[in-house]
Amino acid sequence: MIVFDHVSVKYAPGEPEVLRDVNLRLEDGQLILVAGRTGSGKSTLLGAINGHVPHFTGGILSGRVTVDGLDTAANPPRELAHVVGVVCQDPLAGFVTDTVEEELAYGMEQLGVDPATMRTRVEETLDILGLADLRSRALRTLSGGQQQRVAIGSVLATGVRILVLDEPTSALDPVSSEEVLAALLRLVHDLGLTVIIAEHRLERVASYADRMILLDGMGSVREGETRFMMETSELVPPVVELGRIAKFEQIPLSVREARRMAGPLRELLSDKNPGDYRRIPPAQGRSSVHADMESAWGADLVASGIVVNYGVVQAVSDVSLRLPAGKITVLMGRNGSGKSSLLWALTGVQKTSGGRFSVDGVALEKQPASKVRSYIRLVPQNASDLLYLPSVEQECEAADRESGSAPGMCRTILEALAPKIDSTTHPRDLSEGQKLCLVLAIQLTARPSVILLDEPTRGLDYPAKSSLTQILSEMAAEGRAVGVVTHDVEFAAEVADQIIVMATGEVIQVGTSSQVLSTSALFAPQVAKVLYPEHWLTPYQVGEVLWEG
Repeated sequence: MIVFDHVSVKYAPGEPEVLRDVNLRLEDGQLILVAGRTGSGKSTLLGAINGHVPHFTGGILSGRVTVDGLDTAANPPRELAHVVGVVCQDPLAGFVTDTVEEELAYGMEQLGVDPATMRTRVEETLDILGLADLRSRALRTLSGGQQQRVAIGSVLATGVRILVLDEPTSALDPVSSEEVLAALLRLVHDLGLTVIIAEHRLERVASYADRMILLDGMGSVREGETRFMMETSELVPPVVELGRIAKFEQIPLSVREARRMAGPLRELLSDKNPGDYRRIPPAQGRSSVHADMESAWGADLVASGIVVNYGVVQAVSDVSLRLPAGKITVLMGRNGSGKSSLLWALTGVQKTSGGRFSVDGVALEKQPASKVRSYIRLVPQNASDLLYLPSVEQECEAADRESGSAPGMCRTILEALAPKIDSTTHPRDLSEGQKLCLVLAIQLTARPSVILLDEPTRGLDYPAKSSLTQILSEMAAEGRAVGVVTHDVEFAAEVADQIIVMATGEVIQVGTSSQVLSTSALFAPQVAKVLYPEHWLTPYQVGEVLWEG
C-alpha cells in the first residue's frame, strides 16, 4: 500500500509548491494512471514513491510518504529497491549489460540475491514477459517494445511489488505499446502487482486503468475510479471526447465500449462526407509565425532511390517520395522501419549510399550539410539536443547571427509560437512543449523551404499537441513542405494531408490521411475504429456534423 499523508514538495524556498497537501491511499494490485499537463508534477509524484524525491532531486518534502510501511524520507531509494521498481522512458539508455539474460540478472546481483534464487527468477521472468526466445539476444538488436519489456523484467526479477513507469510507451509504435501494456496487465491481474503509469497518451492506457490520479498543475491532486475522473477531466483521450460530443449514455473508456453505444451515431453520419468537415478546430488568436515576412517558399522536396546503410545493415532501401509544398506529410511505421534514418539522410547529416533528393530543382544529395540546411531544417526527437546556450535570449541571438537574419527575428517567431517565455530562462528549464517551440523558432529563423520533425509529440499533453497542430498547419499554409515522423496516430489523424507508411526500410503505402488511417488495423485512430466503415478520423470532425444539426 502507498500512502501520501499531507505531502507537499517544492524545490527551493520561495518557489511555488509542485505538490501541495496531497493525500492519497493507493491499494495493492491496481493499475493506476497518473495524468496532468506537462510540468504539472507527475514526475515529482512518481519520484516521491521510490524516494528519488527528495533524496536525489533535492528540494523540500513535508508530510509523509509510506510505501509498504516504509517512510520514504527515512529510507533512501536503495532501501526501497526491494519494494519499488522504476522503469525509465528510454530503456536502452538504462541498460548496463549486453544481453537479455544478463540484464535480468544484473539488478539481483546488486541486491546480493543468492545464485539459485537468481536463476529461478530469471527463468520465471522470461516466461512471464514472453522473453524466453530472446534470452541470448543483444539488447541493441531488440525492437522498442522488446527493450521496454526487458527493462520491466530487470526490475520485476528483483522481487518488487510496485512498478513505477514514466511514459513507457511514448517512443513506441502502436504494436510495441500493446506488447508493453499487455505485459503490465498480466503483472497486475495474474501476480497482483501494483503498477503506476504516468502517460500523456491516455488513449493507450485509460481503458486498462483501475484508478486515475489527476494533477491540476497548481499542486493539487484528485484521485478516483477512471471513468468517474474522465467525466470532468480537461485531459481526455479521443474516445472520451467523442462520447461527450455525441452524448453517449456513459463515458466510454475503450473503442469496444464506444462502438457498442455508437450505432445511432453511425447511422446519422452514414449520408455525410467526412471530407466536407474540419478535422481540427480553426486557429484562433494566433498570429502567423511570419506575419510580417514575405511567404515565398512553395518548393517540393523530391527524393528518388534513397539508400542508407549502417555497415552491413540497410536501414533505408530504394525509397522514393515527394513532400509537396503547402502540405503536411506524415511518415509512419513500426520502430526500426527506417523513418528517422530517412529524415537524417534528407538533411545531409546522414550520408546516403545511393539516390538523389532536391528542393525546388536544386540537387542536394552531394552537397555538404551546411548547404542542405539552407533548404531543409530538422527538429530531432529530443529537441533539447539543439539547445546549448544558457538562456533563451542567447539561443535566439545565435540563431539570428547564424542564419543572417535581422536581430530579433528568432524572438519574434518564438513569441508567435509560444508567447511570454522569459528570455532569461535556461532552455533546459522550459517545458517539453516550450523547448519544441524554441527549436522550431531557431530552425524557422533560417527561412527553410522544408521543415522536418522527428517524433515531435513526445512529452506533449493534449493542449500542447493541439497548439503544435495549429503551428504546423500554419507553416504549410505559408507554402512550406512539412514532414513529420510520428507513432502518434491521433496526432497524425488531425494534422496529415499525406501519409507515407514504411516497413523494413521501404515505402509500402502512400495516400491521404483518410485512405491510410481509416482502413488500417494498425494505425487507425480511435474515432475511425468506433465509426468504421465510415472514414471519420477525429472527434471535432464528428462534432461539426452534430453542431450544424
